[in-house]
Amino acid sequence: MQIVPAHFDHPDARKLNDLVLQEYALRYGDPEGDATPLDPMMFKPPRGLYLLAYDEEQRPVATGAWRSMDAAREPDEKDANYADGDAEIKRMFVVPEARGQGLARRILTLLERDAREAGRIRMVLETGVEQPEAIALYTSAGYEPAPEKFGLYRFHEESRCFVKPIR
Repeated sequence: MQIVPAHFDHPDARKLNDLVLQEYALRYGDPEGDATPLDPMMFKPPRGLYLLAYDEEQRPVATGAWRSMDAAREPDEKDANYADGDAEIKRMFVVPEARGQGLARRILTLLERDAREAGRIRMVLETGVEQPEAIALYTSAGYEPAPEKFGLYRFHEESRCFVKPIR
């Protein structure tokens, strides 16, 4: 597998993003899948990174990204409860036929390294109870439940937030 940096608006990234949204819609019963607003500029180095993984036949099979997040400056900001220096994991996804090969863990390791090199202090992420594979990956990689939920879904009961210091 080849893992390369890409733009979030790259055609292969859009294709896999559509697939992950479909999977979220199936798992959570929400036709939108994920309403988190994402802009390609959020993943532009050094304030973020978007990765695409390709198989031996150059088919896109996985993605993962991080974006810089800092403490909200206004009390009513919808993504409150981030801390200065946070790097938020977004769009971790492996197509079903490529799962079970350690690809997500490889992407996660690369994202953590890049965020650390960019000066970020901790990794944060939000997932949900209908993604037990994701929760297992993150907890086995040293992520712990966040003391306070953050992000768009912080008030949703099925939401789970995790943190990991990287400094």
